[in-house]
Amino acid sequence: MKAVRSEQEFQNILRRLGLALDASQIGVWEHDTQAEKVVWDLQMHRLYGTGSTEKHVGAEVWTQAIHPDDLEHAQADFDRAIAAKDVYQSEYRIILPSGEVRYLRSRGHCFEENGNITYIGAEWDVTADVLLNRELQRQKAIAELRAIELEASSQRIEFAAEHDYLTGLPNRRFFDRRLVELSGGGGGGEKLAILHIGLDRFKQINDTAGHAVGDDVLKSAATRIVAALPKGAFIARMGGDEFAALISNFSSVGDLKTIAERLAQQLKQSVWYKDEVLRTSASIGLATAQGGNVSELLAEADIALHRAKKLGRGRVEIFSAQMNAQLNNERRLAKQFVRGLEKGEFVPFYQAQVDARDRRIVGLEVLARWNHPKRGLLLPGEFLGVASSLGMLDDLDAAILRAALKDRKTWLRQGVRAPRIAVNVSAARLSDPLLIDELHRLEVEPDTVSFELLETIFLDDTEDGVFTNVEALKELGIDIEIDDFGSGHASIIGLMKLKPSRLKIDRQLVMPITTSREQKRLLRSIVDIAKSLHIEVVAEGVETMEHAKLLTRLGCDILQGYAIAYPVAADDMLARLSEAQTEVLTRSL
Repeated sequence: MKAVRSEQEFQNILRRLGLALDASQIGVWEHDTQAEKVVWDLQMHRLYGTGSTEKHVGAEVWTQAIHPDDLEHAQADFDRAIAAKDVYQSEYRIILPSGEVRYLRSRGHCFEENGNITYIGAEWDVTADVLLNRELQRQKAIAELRAIELEASSQRIEFAAEHDYLTGLPNRRFFDRRLVELSGGGGGGEKLAILHIGLDRFKQINDTAGHAVGDDVLKSAATRIVAALPKGAFIARMGGDEFAALISNFSSVGDLKTIAERLAQQLKQSVWYKDEVLRTSASIGLATAQGGNVSELLAEADIALHRAKKLGRGRVEIFSAQMNAQLNNERRLAKQFVRGLEKGEFVPFYQAQVDARDRRIVGLEVLARWNHPKRGLLLPGEFLGVASSLGMLDDLDAAILRAALKDRKTWLRQGVRAPRIAVNVSAARLSDPLLIDELHRLEVEPDTVSFELLETIFLDDTEDGVFTNVEALKELGIDIEIDDFGSGHASIIGLMKLKPSRLKIDRQLVMPITTSREQKRLLRSIVDIAKSLHIEVVAEGVETMEHAKLLTRLGCDILQGYAIAYPVAADDMLARLSEAQTEVLTRSL
């Protein structure tokens, strides 16, 4: 009974093993290497898709099913196992009769009996595992590639955040960070210097030739700066038309200035645009520090740059405490200027213009004065530069015009009729599209006001908008005069185009005529040209009666200068006009 029970248990084990193999879809095979007999179970046929149930199969069924690219290594794995009488294991692809490719893993153990070697093994489909592993590898590779790209992108973003897109130089942010690093460096004996470089007249190039040409100028400037400065210099574009260079351990301030002056020469550029030469140069501010105390170094270099531009541009200035004090004074004056304009501290003074033949007052030039609350009456030389730097010349012009028109109405109410008044007008104000509307609101009477345009701002290529305003001014009965003629750029063609009522000959041409025949001939030529164009001639800077007599003989129509009258306040001018008016009435009686 016990033997039967053992047999039954054995059968149960075999049955359970068969069920397990069937459930796991593992195929079992046996290969007699001597007789070349191969036995497959049903699952093996299912794996290979033979559609057969035969136990005994030929070895070619296996070899023919293996993918051609895998056959050699699969066969080598089996031959190697036989030669070593060792465990056989291999993985390869098979091609099913349907053409589908599957991945199989095969493992077998060697049994030797009476010199005969037999392998019994199992095979199972690992396609899902292989494809999953392959996908995992692919995703890993993608992730690694993305990590590399992310790192590269991060580096590009970091580079872009700290470098100028146009020149490739470090930007202001990077420069400031570098300066902070040096400021906190422990204050050793290292000498540091900053060259603050500003391109002169760059805005003119940008406005005239366009941003593309402007960009080329900036890139050229960056290349020249890098080439001219020591290799260890940290050079950055600070924005707009400004660059800065941080230089350490230089030999002397004198050597630095020499380097800076050489750089200023190399930054002089000429740009051709539509048969016109546009020129730019560079102003440079230099500041130095020693011992790590560099927190104010950039501000000091900026002050020196400001001074270089103010003194004529194209030059190098070294920061000094005196320079800083002067700049602070200018800034304080600028604040006072704005406040003074708001409070009506700027008033008109009047200088009489007389007919060259009978010396009657035929015009008044309006001159700005500042009634400063602490410093008293200030002349234009004290504040015009501040107004220009603030971009408020047009505001000053407008304030003086309003005050002069108010004075004129006051005089009229007192029975005194003033002659034509001439007021200065800046380029910005003349090109203002709102100018004509403002004059309409001021109710300017025709033939009572003339606008003086500095010849230095009247160019032959003046914007069309300016000429549109000029024509509108003439329609309002406002004359146009060219001031300081002979000091600027106006050509005969330009005069014919503008058609001014008067030319005011610059005092520098008037003063020498009593001693220089050449100057006298030049002035006579100007008068002749003006007469031929039906333009009146005003000579300013008449300092002596000798000047007055000679200018009258040369054909000037109107005289103005200290020999004729000094500029006076409104009340004094009212008194003189009243006196002159009384004299005329007396003579007529």
